Amino acid sequence: MTTPTAPARILIVDDDMETCRLIAELVSANGRELQQCQTAAKAIELARKEQFDLVISDINLNESASGLDVLKAFKEANPAGEVVLISGFGTLETAVRAVRAGAFDYISKPFNIGEVRATVARALARDRKPAETQERPADVPPEGIVGRTAGMLAVYKQIAYAADSSAPVLVHGESGTGKELVARAIHAHSARAGRAFVALNCGAVTETLLESELFGHVRGAFTGAVADRKGVFEQAHGGTVFLDEIGDMPPAMQVKLLRVLQDGEIRPVGGNRAVQTDARVVAATNVDLDRAVAEQRFRQDLFYRLSVIVIRIPPLRERREDIPMLIEQFVRNASARTGRHVVISPEAVVALTSYRWPGNVRELENTIERLVVFSRGRIEVADLPEAVLAAPSLEERMFQDLPTLDELERRYLVHVLDAVGGNRSRAAEALGIDRRTLYRMAERLGVALKDESERAT
Repeated sequence: MTTPTAPARILIVDDDMETCRLIAELVSANGRELQQCQTAAKAIELARKEQFDLVISDINLNESASGLDVLKAFKEANPAGEVVLISGFGTLETAVRAVRAGAFDYISKPFNIGEVRATVARALARDRKPAETQERPADVPPEGIVGRTAGMLAVYKQIAYAADSSAPVLVHGESGTGKELVARAIHAHSARAGRAFVALNCGAVTETLLESELFGHVRGAFTGAVADRKGVFEQAHGGTVFLDEIGDMPPAMQVKLLRVLQDGEIRPVGGNRAVQTDARVVAATNVDLDRAVAEQRFRQDLFYRLSVIVIRIPPLRERREDIPMLIEQFVRNASARTGRHVVISPEAVVALTSYRWPGNVRELENTIERLVVFSRGRIEVADLPEAVLAAPSLEERMFQDLPTLDELERRYLVHVLDAVGGNRSRAAEALGIDRRTLYRMAERLGVALKDESERAT
C-alpha cells in the first residue's frame, strides 16, 4: 500500500490503446505513477505481482475475462485498494455484481471529464481498510428496466447499493418512469428476495380505508370488517413494502407511518395490541417533497426517515438514446402476447425517438402495444399516432430552442451595460462603436438606456 507521502500508483485497463491514453491524460496529476495494459489477463497478472492504489478498468474487454474478473483479482491481491469500472454497455445486473464485488464506483462512456477526475480523487482520498468482499449471485433484473445512458447507469448503481441495505428508500420520478420496477429490483437483489413484495398506491385508496390497508384490522373494527385482515406491513413481514405516491398520504397517516418506521411495530384498526413488523420500506413519489415539506403538506421528520437513500429516475426525454432499446423490448413482448411476429421499420423508430413522451416509459409501452395489436406484421411511420407524427424532429426542436441572432445581440448588450454600470460611453467603447450607434442598437433591440441623472443617483 502506498504511503501518504508517496505518489499514487494507478493501473488503467482498456482493450483500446487510445482510450487508455485518454484516461491516463485525464488522471495524470500530482505525480501519480500510471501503468496501462490492454487485456484482462495482463491486468490480473500485474495485480498479483505489484501494488496499485487504484485500478481503472473497462468492463467489456472483448475477451473471455472481463473487468469484473480484474476487479475480483485485484481485491483478492490488495483488499485495501480501489477499483473504478467503466462501461458503455452497462446493465443493472453488472452494476449489482460490481458493487457487491467491491467496486468503488461505476461510470459510463462517453466520459464526463469532470466525473472521471472527481471519482479518481475520491477513490485515492478514501480511508481504505482491508475488508472481505463477497458476491451474491445477481438475479435477472425485472423486465422493463432497460437503458444504457449515464442516467440509467446511475440508477443501476443506486439500486445495487440500496439492495445491500435495509434503510428506507425514496424513489423520485415523473409518472410512468418505472418507479415500481426500481422498487422491485431493489427487493429482487436484496437478502429479502425470498420474502413478499407488497405494493400499495397511497393515492388510490380513500383516507378512511388507507389505515386498514397499511396496518390491517380486526373483526368488527368497522362495518364490513367480518374477519381479521392483515395490512401490507404484516403481509410483507421479512420482505419489502412499496408505498407508491407517498406524497398523497394524508397528514394523520403520515404520523402513524412515522411511528412504524421509528418503532418497528403496527397496531391494526380496532386492535388493542401492537404487532412487530420487519418490512423494508421503499416509497415513491412524482411530486417535489421538499416543496411539500416547505408548504407543510408533508411532515419533515417523515421525509427524513424515508429519504435515507434517494433514487431519481430520469424522464424518458432525458434519455432518448434508450428509446430504441425500449421499443425493441416492447415490440417483442407485445408480439409474444398476441402470438404474432411483428417488426418495426427504422423510420418509425426514429419518429418515435423524436417524440417527447410526456407519459414516459408507460406511454411508450402502451403505444407500442396498440401498434402491435393493429399491425399487419410491420409497423411503419404512417401507422404511428397523430401526436407522434405532428411532433417536430430532433433537428427541428434543436433549432427551435436556439436563440435568434437579435436575441443573442440583445443579451450581450444588456451584459455590457450591466458590466459598466450603465455608462454609455464605456459601453460604446467596449462594443467598439460610437454613442450614436449605441443608441440605435438599443432602440432596435428594445434595451432601455439609463439617462445620466439615473446613473448619478
